[in-house]
Amino acid sequence: MSIQKTFKSLHYFCLSSLLLLPLVTQAKVKDPCPDWGARVKSFPVAICQSANVQPSNGRTVRGRTIYFQDTGPVNSSSRVLVIGAIHGDEQSSASLAFHWLNYAQKNNLNTYWRFIPIVNPDSLMSKPSRRTNANGVDLNRNFPTPNWNDEAKKHWEIRTRKDPRRFPGNQSLSEPESQFIVQQINTFKPTLIVSIHAPYGVLDFDGPKAPPKKLGFLYLDQVGIFPGSLGNYSGVHRGIPVVTVELPNSLDIPPPLEITKMWTDLTAWMNQTFSETAKRP
Repeated sequence: MSIQKTFKSLHYFCLSSLLLLPLVTQAKVKDPCPDWGARVKSFPVAICQSANVQPSNGRTVRGRTIYFQDTGPVNSSSRVLVIGAIHGDEQSSASLAFHWLNYAQKNNLNTYWRFIPIVNPDSLMSKPSRRTNANGVDLNRNFPTPNWNDEAKKHWEIRTRKDPRRFPGNQSLSEPESQFIVQQINTFKPTLIVSIHAPYGVLDFDGPKAPPKKLGFLYLDQVGIFPGSLGNYSGVHRGIPVVTVELPNSLDIPPPLEITKMWTDLTAWMNQTFSETAKRP
């Protein structure tokens, strides 16, 4: 090939590369934080953006992406899954999850963390926001607990008087969001799950470990288990402890000092509980 032809081929190659460059730039993932901030009261947009949450393979009923972020040493024996806004109208749970993600990124305490701050974005972003997902299913009653077929519908019909906010679905694990959480449990293999809710202002716990007595201003009050709940499915059925944080307000997050104190109490309890387990022969 002549020098002239070689130069001409190189020219076309460079030109083609430049033409393709905008397509690569346009493929950049959109930052979801401003949209969440516009919808959620007291949402920490700057903290959300610094967290750099990533799109997962999870999609909601309406096709929204479920975002996550990992932080800490991958090979740690302590693996904690933190989830927020499984109920879309519990907006403060998403805000707290981002504050704690910020803490974990700054000091991971030799723990490998996975944060899924907004499990149910369809309903969090709806106006008004609502508890159930876009199919009208309470995701925290949709997990495949033993005897779900016999117990879930009966509990909904008799105990809740068919409250539409607590409809468990027509079958367990029918929803893409609950399927995604079970997938995360199976693949991430957490030693602990922290589920953030509102607005009852208590601390709940399910599972084989000794529970924390308090997290900041929230004191332990084990309210029992429900057919299809995450605490029942993971804590009781699978033996993976579940700490359930019930914030006192669905919209407003606690003051900064309380957020920090809750985190400090949580990590102190983790260090004591799981280090004692590791020392046993």
